[in-house]
Amino acid sequence: MFEKVLVALDFSAHSEHIPDHILELPGIREAVLLHIVDASHESIRGWTHGPEIENAKLLMAEKKEALEKAGLTVHIHVEVLVDVITRGNVAGEILKIAKEWDVSLIVVGERATGLLREFLVGSTSVSVIRHATESVLVLHAPGTTEAGCGPCPPPAKLFSRVLVPTDFSPDAGLVFAFIRAIPAIGETILLNVVDRPDAEPEIEAAVADAQSRLDAMKKEFSPDVSLRTHIRVGDPAGMILSVADEDDVSLIAMSAYGTGRLRDMLPGSTTLNVVRATKKPVLVIRTPNPVNSP
Repeated sequence: MFEKVLVALDFSAHSEHIPDHILELPGIREAVLLHIVDASHESIRGWTHGPEIENAKLLMAEKKEALEKAGLTVHIHVEVLVDVITRGNVAGEILKIAKEWDVSLIVVGERATGLLREFLVGSTSVSVIRHATESVLVLHAPGTTEAGCGPCPPPAKLFSRVLVPTDFSPDAGLVFAFIRAIPAIGETILLNVVDRPDAEPEIEAAVADAQSRLDAMKKEFSPDVSLRTHIRVGDPAGMILSVADEDDVSLIAMSAYGTGRLRDMLPGSTTLNVVRATKKPVLVIRTPNPVNSP
């Protein structure tokens, strides 16, 4: 599944548990630990990033040793972003380095909080999702509050309770198949959101159809797998966020693709809205060849 992953670290409190989650990824064999030093802003004291670079290397060496003890092959990559005009921004550097290392998954952290959270989170993680050709895992700070995380407790196991929203499209079906193949999942929750019909008879028909489809999907699981289904009526992103909180899921797994003419260029708006608003980890799965019809 994800044999080689790129892990972007900034050594803030929110990224403390990221390496722990890496070990939970199915099929992982190799990890590239990346730290980007943003030296694009001038300082009246001149070049002041030398200590940060050396400190990053020391901290990454500690993470590298811990992951190697767990059996992974680990590489360290420290990149210095000097000129955003000619070199791009942090998200662009992450994407460029992901290509250089030929990874199948990019792992990024998100730490924006408070009233501006939905805007700030787009600066890096959403930008990576928008332009990546790889799958992306966005990890959020556990216990985040407006005042900061403080001594954050260890997060739940990544695959202990996974929410899988589906619109029954082929791309959503690939996400379902991907998740179904992971043996370590404690519980899977399938969700369909009915969002188009306005008249009551149309809603009832859509809900009945969704239930029939979800029942068919359930049959593809082994009987000993813990599985639940939900059907909601309303805004897809809002309903996904609501169910994620109600069921206290450990991960939301979604397709990267939307629908319509722009689907091959832009991730679906529902996926981006969920990533912006949730405090749950989100795995955005991008298949090599999108299959959802235009």
